[in-house]
Amino acid sequence: MFGKRVWLAAALISALLLTAACGQQGDTGSKKDAAQDTTKITFNGSSTLSPVISKIGTNFTEKNGTWKKAADSLPDSQIEIVVSPGGSGAGVKAVLDKKADFGLIARELKESEKSKIPDCKQYKVGIDALTIAVNPNNPITKIKDTLTSEEIKKIFSGEYKTWNQVDPSLPEKEIIVVTRDIGGGAHEVFQNKIMGDAKVVDTAIQAPSMGALVQKIIENENAIGYASFGVSAQNAGKVTALKVDGIEATKETILDGSYKIQRPLIIVGSGELSPIQKTFMDYIRSAEGISVVEEMGFIPTK
Repeated sequence: MFGKRVWLAAALISALLLTAACGQQGDTGSKKDAAQDTTKITFNGSSTLSPVISKIGTNFTEKNGTWKKAADSLPDSQIEIVVSPGGSGAGVKAVLDKKADFGLIARELKESEKSKIPDCKQYKVGIDALTIAVNPNNPITKIKDTLTSEEIKKIFSGEYKTWNQVDPSLPEKEIIVVTRDIGGGAHEVFQNKIMGDAKVVDTAIQAPSMGALVQKIIENENAIGYASFGVSAQNAGKVTALKVDGIEATKETILDGSYKIQRPLIIVGSGELSPIQKTFMDYIRSAEGISVVEEMGFIPTK
């Protein structure tokens, strides 16, 4: 009987200690800076850049397994790299709120954002462009391969409501405009490069990611949207990219700036890199990391 009481008392004490520990862990999690976990790296932001970093992270993890194997000076703990898409604006906010170590941005970082991030650091991964994409079955592909900036503006603002307003030889079918959501970096780039003061038509379908945007174009032959150069390349044959002002989006025209709707792909952080962060960032910019950027249709930068 005495032994049973001792066992029950010990079990009760263990349960109380476990409850206390879990309570402390929960408190830490609710207030936690992502950077406090020194063996995990977290990224949040651009749905265009997220799959790239996720793929590089998977390759890095499969290659090494532990941080110590990646670099002998690092701890002998499992590599953990977490990537969460949510839009460029969300990426900046995650860094500001200390919910992620790094933000993924598919546009230029604004001065107002830069000034709020303590000791702001930017790491350019590559260059992307926004192609004006239509369904290959859209009749416009049979009569012209380019749109002027003004025509694009009229289409996306709703001034042109049917395809025959773009060209009289086209059918009188409603133009279905597809855009990224307002929180996405693509929306801001397109607004600045094409729309200016004009607003995108209220009836536009707002896609939560570039993949979803392209899928809408694939599903509807009357749709038009601005598709990421990389995502468009991944869906070659399923979407057709029109030239802009007679300039085709290619690696060369994007690099030399003659293709106007382009944007940087940037990782944003606060302060100096920790040893594990530097190890992974070096890998992103290594030949292996660069090959993933290229494989996914983007233009890498060193």
